[in-house]
Amino acid sequence: MAVIKMLDTILANKIAAGEVVERCSSVVKELVENSIDAGSSEIKVELINSGVKEIKVTDNGKGMDAEDAVLCFSRHATSKIHVEDDLYHIATLGFRGEALASIASVSKVELVTSMGSVGTTVKIEGGKIISTEKSDAYKGTIITVRDLFYNTPARLKHLKSLYTELANVTDYMNKLALAHPDIRFTLSNDDKVLFKTDGSGDTLKVINAIYGLSITKKMIELEASNDDYTIYGYISLPEVHRANRNGMVTIVNGRNVRNAELNRYINEAYHSYKPDNRYPIVVINIVVDTSLVDVNIHPTKMDVKFGKQEVLNELVYNAIREALKPKTLIPHIEPIKREEPKKVLETITLDFDEPTTTDATEYIVNDDLTPVVAEDDSYEVHQDDKLKLPLIYPVGLVHGTYIICQNEDGMYIIDQHAAKERINYELVKKKLASRKKESTALLVPLTIEYPANEFIVLKENFSLLRDMNFDIDEFGVNSIIIKAHPVWLPVGYEDEAIRKIIEVVLQKEKNFDLVRFYDNVSATVACKMSIKANTNITLEEMEHLINDLRACDNPFNCPHGRPTVIYYSKSDLEKMFKRSGF
Repeated sequence: MAVIKMLDTILANKIAAGEVVERCSSVVKELVENSIDAGSSEIKVELINSGVKEIKVTDNGKGMDAEDAVLCFSRHATSKIHVEDDLYHIATLGFRGEALASIASVSKVELVTSMGSVGTTVKIEGGKIISTEKSDAYKGTIITVRDLFYNTPARLKHLKSLYTELANVTDYMNKLALAHPDIRFTLSNDDKVLFKTDGSGDTLKVINAIYGLSITKKMIELEASNDDYTIYGYISLPEVHRANRNGMVTIVNGRNVRNAELNRYINEAYHSYKPDNRYPIVVINIVVDTSLVDVNIHPTKMDVKFGKQEVLNELVYNAIREALKPKTLIPHIEPIKREEPKKVLETITLDFDEPTTTDATEYIVNDDLTPVVAEDDSYEVHQDDKLKLPLIYPVGLVHGTYIICQNEDGMYIIDQHAAKERINYELVKKKLASRKKESTALLVPLTIEYPANEFIVLKENFSLLRDMNFDIDEFGVNSIIIKAHPVWLPVGYEDEAIRKIIEVVLQKEKNFDLVRFYDNVSATVACKMSIKANTNITLEEMEHLINDLRACDNPFNCPHGRPTVIYYSKSDLEKMFKRSGF
């Protein structure tokens, strides 16, 4: 007797639902993407109890006839691909034909759809069709999903709190609106509107609706292309950053995607402009021929592979660096108007299952779950076109650390250690890149012993150190001897600097990049060469430091991304001292 048997359709769909339908946001994602594929210009998402009780999606797309209204709930039934070759040219958000069947198997679904004449209503419970009948309906589709996971109690039990589910749905809708600014989206929960866009096609307006006016003003437009890719969108100034990657939105041909390597290059482009463990807000649209991108990797269709990944990485990296280069990146400190804080109901920590980070995203939800909307929703993104540090004049020093400067525009505060780090960092980088290599002999050669595993790595990389003009050789078992070093090592700290540089060598990554290696060496040495905090310097020394800082390629951040200068405008100072009205 045969042991292997075919699963019945409903059981197979429940199993498939485990991959496609993980939470309320998964259902919203699949339904809204179907609405977009149907050519909708307006999509409305209405939730009850954060979607656990009910999810209703209404669109004005092309709709379906009676036959398709029933067939769309069959597994592997789709209008988006027909032959194998279509898999290599996917131009729609959906294509697997699994989502509706999976959703219907774990919920109670009602579909009302029309192509403009007679409508069709289909009701399904637990994957079984209960009724099909004609009905009146406007052109488009309304699909309602009730009692999600009612017949799979284990899955229902592991749903997060209502606030967490709502935050996940909101996060997804935010990203979808950024990908499709030409569509009018509305999201509501328990009859309260949480999010709304106007469908004008202006991405900056969507950014304003999501992040608010203060962030919108600090976004820079981005645009670049090569033979394979076109990219466009917005990136934040380096002073705007988050503890996780959730603000890094990458969109490929209208699809929100995740690509760990691309995210790494985006963050690398901000290197030395911000701390490496913080992440910018970016919205980058990528337009590419469908044959160069594979979205058929995971059922969620969010993980993708690019045919020419390295070409895209270089394009994005260079475009961001070029966009940041001409900006005056001095943080402008504005006085804060204190208001009575709203009652906080719960702090939500979300895990978005992003493989590239272990960070979570925190949302603070107020008691009525209504978003705060700026009183004035008009905005203008203003960027100062000055290329370098403005002319400023030192007037004093605070705590032996902060140089106070002024000009006709206001007051500037310079962190003398961060500023000197930047100056030394660029000096060392130029020395490393220079063909002219100079060294100086140590009075007493330095010998260092390492564990066997580290010595093997170090010996393999002697050429790196010799290229930097270190005179280095083996010296007995698992030991090295250094007889000379490059002239740019900090005087009095040669021993410590050499050990730090060797640590950088030992941490060399598999995908070694000489430029990044030199960058790490420069940052390490620059810190040792710089003025320490609580060190008093004269006005003449302050002027010399400011002039050296102004000559830097990036005078606004130390090598680790901390700001070197902050700015208070004259009007801000007058407001803080009540010399003018708010």
